[in-house]
Amino acid sequence: MENQILNRKLVNIKTPKREQGFLGPDHIARAVVMNDFTNSDPFIILMDDFLDKKDGKPVGGPHPHAGFETVSLLLEGEVGDSAHMMKAGDFQMMTAGSGIVHTESIDRESKLRLLQMWLNLPKKDRWTTPRVQDLTFENVPKVYDKGLEIRVYSGSFAGVTSPVKNYTPVIIADIQLQPGAETMQILKASYNAFLYVIEGSIEVGDEHKALQDGQIGWLNKSTEEGESTLKLAAGANGGRVVLYAGQPQSEPIISYGPFIADKEQEIKDLYRDFRHGKIKHVSELPEEQRFMY
Repeated sequence: MENQILNRKLVNIKTPKREQGFLGPDHIARAVVMNDFTNSDPFIILMDDFLDKKDGKPVGGPHPHAGFETVSLLLEGEVGDSAHMMKAGDFQMMTAGSGIVHTESIDRESKLRLLQMWLNLPKKDRWTTPRVQDLTFENVPKVYDKGLEIRVYSGSFAGVTSPVKNYTPVIIADIQLQPGAETMQILKASYNAFLYVIEGSIEVGDEHKALQDGQIGWLNKSTEEGESTLKLAAGANGGRVVLYAGQPQSEPIISYGPFIADKEQEIKDLYRDFRHGKIKHVSELPEEQRFMY
């Protein structure tokens, strides 16, 4: 007997709070995914950061990461320096792997909105060679249909495939629906998936369950291989939602500070290596570890 196709539906809706971020009073942060890795695997953290900086006082600075990937989608504004500037709609996946230092500092007036995720690496790739992949908005694969635009930043979705290479299979797509628009797409049934609404509202599944601006909605999934369908429709005034869907790694992790590991001793070793200057800055990566799309 063939497996039935799973129809994805909302099973858990949350509204993350807006709180002051670590960059000061001009920084508002929402912890969209946090402290629930057993259920969110392979997604460790997702922050939605709003910055409306009104002075030139420097904030932020260099810091290390290891054992996972940072996945950044810039929704508004600009961030970076003369070496590399991200603009609205740009995407970056930085594989920290065995360890990397990067600098997130802003020393001018700036208004931006950034979604940044920590994505778990498969255990076998935990300490892989670091790399950085940048995908510009102009080169993001896009799908257009009646009142619908889908931008696929990672993985294969809606009939197109991102050039970004993945260790952990993951789909990241920005889906925009004008009033009256709807779509049905295919996802692997075993992928853990959620929707985060960043404008307007949408309706999900056969039940047309509503998800509002600023809400995260987790979808049901299957323990079996196979396909599932995801049905989305625009809310009354349209909606924009980011889909994150990835293959759970089903391995426990240890999270401490800026590091992810499998054992406590590995965390101690990483802090020692950082103190002794053994973790290189991202600017020192050779060309073969940098990918521009």
